[in-house]
This record gives sequence, structure tokens and C-alpha cells, in this order.
Amino acid sequence: MSGQEQFITLGVGPEVFAIPIAHVQEILDLRPIARLPQAPPGLLGVTDLRGQSVAVVDLRALLGEPPAETGEGTRILVLELDVGGRALRLGLLVDSVFEVTALDDQAEPPPEIGRPWASSCIRGVGRRAGSFVIVLDVARLIGADMRASADALLGASLAA
Repeated sequence: MSGQEQFITLGVGPEVFAIPIAHVQEILDLRPIARLPQAPPGLLGVTDLRGQSVAVVDLRALLGEPPAETGEGTRILVLELDVGGRALRLGLLVDSVFEVTALDDQAEPPPEIGRPWASSCIRGVGRRAGSFVIVLDVARLIGADMRASADALLGASLAA
């Protein structure tokens, strides 16, 4: 990961995350989201983007964080991702968006803790203005969440 690569930094609670700007198509103010019946956890529904429906996923839910009230800074990032070999366009609900920037130095890989943990959705840990910034691999995060939802549905159908 090059130190010259551009990222969009965003907040989820007090934490700062980054996504490569190459994935971001637009940043939208919060707008109405139509709920979908029996949607998997984290899928808030769909919103209208110039006459096209875009699925909106809650980044808090993907990260295992509790839900929070939306506020003035809440935004929807419209992303283009490759998830499992498929092009996917979706909205990502975030608490706040800060800036488009490069990191202060090259991001380090996720830390080793001596046992397995779900770090594959983290591209690296960087710094910006003296604070840590977690660089997310949103495609893997979405893919892992989709697999977890499918496993949960499969487990529920096997128990029935």
C-alpha cells in the first residue's frame, strides 16, 4: 500500500477508518432509506440515486458495533466494489466523513496476536495527524458479512 494512495477517512463512533478513494463514487447526505422485509442484518434497505435503487449497508453493523442515532454528519458513501468476482454498487452508511487524504506513512499489516482473528477485512493500520487510521477492505468486509448471513440462514433452515 503506497503512502501516496488517496483515502477517504470516516468515523464510526470515536474510531477513524479509511477506504481507498478509488472505490468511492459519491458522498451523499442522509436521505430516506426504504426498509426491505426480512433483510439480513446490516442491510438497511434501498435508497434512490437519480432514479436507480442502491442498497444501503450499515458500516456499524458490519463492524459488530451497536446501532446509533443518525446525526448531521451521517453520510452514505456510494461504492463500487468487486465482491466475489461480481461488480457491486452499494451505499455504506457512516457516522461521519472527514477528508480525502494520503496517510502520513505506509500502513502496516494488521497486528498479530498469536491466534487467528478476523483481520482479513483490514488492509492495514496507518497514521494521520498522529492518530491511528484503520484501512478497511470493504469488499472483504461485505463478503464476510454475506457469508455469515448465508451461514445463519442455512443453520436456521437446518434446525427447522
